[in-house]
Amino acid sequence: MILEIAQIDVKSGMEAEFEAGVAKAVPLFQRAKGCAGMELQRSIERPNRYRLFVRWETLENHTVDFRGSADFQSWRSLVGHCFEAPPDVEHTQVVQRGF
Repeated sequence: MILEIAQIDVKSGMEAEFEAGVAKAVPLFQRAKGCAGMELQRSIERPNRYRLFVRWETLENHTVDFRGSADFQSWRSLVGHCFEAPPDVEHTQVVQRGF
């Protein structure tokens, strides 16, 4: 399992619009090949900073299948105008689990 972590800084005053766009995008992720779930979290210290966590079966499910799809274009049209800068995206995998 791969975890995509996208740090997204949103233009000031667009937080509610961004959150609404992410809510509308849930079905896009639900039907994406290899997507096992998504979650959006908002920073307490920096209220215009969000982190989007998406679980993928493989890296390619995100980087090839989803990013190459029409649903990715729909995702960007729902939220892209809210971005202050391009999201900072990285992928991780579990190497050790505590409890």
